[in-house]
Amino acid sequence: MKVLVFGGAGYIGSHVVKELMKSGHKVTVFDNLSSGLKQNLFRENAFIKGDILKIKQIEKAFSKGFDAFIHLAAFKAAGESMINPEKYSINNISGTINILNAASKYGCKYMVFSSSAAVYGEPKKLPIDENHPKEPENYYGFTKLEIERFMAWYDKLRGMKFASLRYFNAAGYDPEGVITGLEKNPANLLPVIMEAAVGMRKGIQIFGNDYDTRDGTCIRDYVHVTDLADAHVKALEYISKNNESLIVNLGSETGVTVTEMLEAARNITGKNIEAKYVGRRAGDPACLYATSKLSHEKLGWFPKYSDVNTLIKTSYDAYLKNQ
Repeated sequence: MKVLVFGGAGYIGSHVVKELMKSGHKVTVFDNLSSGLKQNLFRENAFIKGDILKIKQIEKAFSKGFDAFIHLAAFKAAGESMINPEKYSINNISGTINILNAASKYGCKYMVFSSSAAVYGEPKKLPIDENHPKEPENYYGFTKLEIERFMAWYDKLRGMKFASLRYFNAAGYDPEGVITGLEKNPANLLPVIMEAAVGMRKGIQIFGNDYDTRDGTCIRDYVHVTDLADAHVKALEYISKNNESLIVNLGSETGVTVTEMLEAARNITGKNIEAKYVGRRAGDPACLYATSKLSHEKLGWFPKYSDVNTLIKTSYDAYLKNQ
């Protein structure tokens, strides 16, 4: 298939592009490089430097003729979305509408969307499944949920089939070591730990150690980015083969505590990573992890690289290559 990947120079996007190529798809990357990196691009692919807020640029891209597109071009910092909702409205919502309209105009019928388990909000039950109440607690999660609703309407009115993949924390790096471009200003736990391990920051803060968990620190759901990329490819092939839309979680089904991740990182890197326990952050639930039962059944998706050791080792290798 000819696939247009929005955000294909980014952290997750570049891994998705690599898996698409391995599966024999012809890929074009569309990215404004605001957070994506030129070093994440593959010479085998066409590249369009464009912005999803520029309608003419998107239409020009779709006019080249594509069977499908994958959308990973959203802002994703939950905390920032609460401070600057306008930024998230413009990029995530308006930008997505621009993409949907252009895809509709040029007859591109299949779409895979990088959604988020942030659509669920505070867990009412664990593990979280797809039928869990959708009550996002940050504006970022709200934008993802709204996009899912837009896609459902475009399915109903224009026959555009979609797959929405809801996942928590993408982590790790390409196990083959091909993709090594580091995220700019990371906020997630594992890259922050890695920055401390290689000396890019002095240490890390752990927010709260008095939660009702096995070691008092928060439990979170981490899925290796290559496993996520594999799911994007499987989802694309599913909706095109079955001509039906799909919403699935991609989760570890167990979760890892902050302290467990830190201790494993110390062991694997051999570095005494400094950590300071500080007070809880407002709105941080004790536990967040999802079930992937539906993705197992529908997509035949099972993570291969999402164990803690592989998450850390592949991350550390990427950070060392950038020193």
